[in-house]
Amino acid sequence: MTAAAERFHATAREALADPTLRAALAGMETGFVAKRAQAVARLPEFDALRDAARAIKDHVLDNLDDYLERFEARVVENGGHVHWCADAAAARATVLGLCRDAGARTVTKSKSMITEEIALNDHLEANGIAPIETDLGEYIIQLAHEPPSHIIAPAIHKTQDQVADLFAAHHPGGVRHDDARALLDEARAVLRAKYFAANVGITGANFLIADTGSVVIVTNEGNADLTQTLPPVHIVVTSIEKIVPTFADAATLLRVLARSATGQEFSTYTTVATGPRRAGDADGPAAFHVVLLDNGRSELLSGKFRDILRCIRCGACLDHCPVYLAIGGHAYGTVYTGPMGAALSPALFGLAATGHLAEASSFCGRCESVCPMHIPLPRLMRQWRVKTHQQRLTPPRQRAGLALWAWFATRPGLYRLAARLAIGLLGALGRRRGRFRRLPGAGGWTEARDMPAPEGRTFLDQWAARR
Repeated sequence: MTAAAERFHATAREALADPTLRAALAGMETGFVAKRAQAVARLPEFDALRDAARAIKDHVLDNLDDYLERFEARVVENGGHVHWCADAAAARATVLGLCRDAGARTVTKSKSMITEEIALNDHLEANGIAPIETDLGEYIIQLAHEPPSHIIAPAIHKTQDQVADLFAAHHPGGVRHDDARALLDEARAVLRAKYFAANVGITGANFLIADTGSVVIVTNEGNADLTQTLPPVHIVVTSIEKIVPTFADAATLLRVLARSATGQEFSTYTTVATGPRRAGDADGPAAFHVVLLDNGRSELLSGKFRDILRCIRCGACLDHCPVYLAIGGHAYGTVYTGPMGAALSPALFGLAATGHLAEASSFCGRCESVCPMHIPLPRLMRQWRVKTHQQRLTPPRQRAGLALWAWFATRPGLYRLAARLAIGLLGALGRRRGRFRRLPGAGGWTEARDMPAPEGRTFLDQWAARR
């Protein structure tokens, strides 16, 4: 077992034993899950929209180079600049250079998973520039010095009491408020001054429009609008697969994004930025930069994992995953969590560091059933499991067990005989209690629950009799 896998098992056990985390995650089923179901039920054409959204993204991936070049040309025509970055180090260096050119001492940021992916905040702080997160959830976890635990609700693991303690410890006056509205007003008052003091505003992007060179950002707080319009320099940090051909295509994706992410028909703020401020504009940045990150995505285009590039970061797979709902996001130990993280992270960060995440799934299929982009997440995770096994990154005992099972499975007659003997023996031993509290080789199951004693004949024998 790799060191990363051992850390995951340890942090997962800690998460399962944390009653405060249990309380924080409990609201997801009645929140995101229920609201998404209601929003989908109100839209009879939702499945047709999913099909259309998948077709748009597949078309873009087939022609990604053309659309990216078209996007760059339009950005330049609009007075902006595009910076191509092969990896995280190049993206960090580019953003730092732009901030230094602007004389930045502080920068405001709206929520961006790409900046989390490249660890931008740490890099800026190490070079004397203070990044200020303006999304409320991101601001909370920045105060707590924690990474996000969810791609759309980064502070979902925090209770209101924990937030109140954080604000009292970090805000002027040190007054602790127990009312949610008072906490919100307090954060707004603190952040308001930060917007006006910042020399640079950094945002992500939900979509890039190839035809116009525009950037589309959706939020429910409006913080991205202030981040990109008040400072003199706006830097967009995004990845290459966010491109779509037209505004009409973006509108289709936005309709499935909001319903899948938060159960809304449309996000509260959908903001479009097209280059820097023009003559006659009342506000807006004087300089507009788009930092385009590859970071392994080009290699995914022609391989078995290409489908994950359709992901629009709605978070629905996390909300419906029984593993994520049990352990939360921090246990995964990586930027992207849940099923989409298990499918994407090995391509970005390597199998040795994240390949074990594909094991953190029951393969129940809920993630694929709710994905608005029809991404076959269980299949992708299964393929990562195969690669991890082939590279001998799984524990020796696990590989030996699979080899033993494969030896029997490739010998049908012997397999049936062994199954009959095992069921007969276990059935006899467990007949009195009907279950096993402990069973050799099944400790992962019996540690948390009893193992039912088998009854009757094997499945293959019953199948043969019914046929």
